[in-house]
Amino acid sequence: MENELKKYIRDVPDFPKQGIIFKDLTPIFNQSKIFKRLIDYLYKKYKKSKIDKIVCIEARGFLIGAPLAYKLGKSLVPARKKGKLPGKTLQIEYALEYGTDKLEILVDAIKKDEKVLIIDDLLATGGTTEAVCKLVEKFGAKVAELAFVVELDFLKGRDKLENYKVFSIVHY
Repeated sequence: MENELKKYIRDVPDFPKQGIIFKDLTPIFNQSKIFKRLIDYLYKKYKKSKIDKIVCIEARGFLIGAPLAYKLGKSLVPARKKGKLPGKTLQIEYALEYGTDKLEILVDAIKKDEKVLIIDDLLATGGTTEAVCKLVEKFGAKVAELAFVVELDFLKGRDKLENYKVFSIVHY
């Protein structure tokens, strides 16, 4: 699956800023057959897992997590940036390269002792994912696994997530 997906991942130089080579998964989403194969692949991996919910990280994680949650028959929980969810939320502040940001999840979205799969499109430095893990744990839930389509190994994001089981399909 890794080599098949790599054919569709596009490098975008100097995005979102100078010196960054952005790994764009949009061509995967634009090709119905490869997108279906990706979701089917993840379904096969997680269909026997004892997870209760899938937490998707804003925003590209929604594109993978939503069809996977549907196919698995599991609840979908969006982890969003501050101010994007209506109602009462639990939130966590985390460090960015310059400054901080906040992520939040609705207070009634996750219950104590539930097992959660956290999914996103790409693992880079691991900061955002680490924050989402801590946020899920604030609910008293357990992070069952972290899943990514792409992992940028050279950024060592996995090191920040050493207390969690991490799965990535494509490695750069």
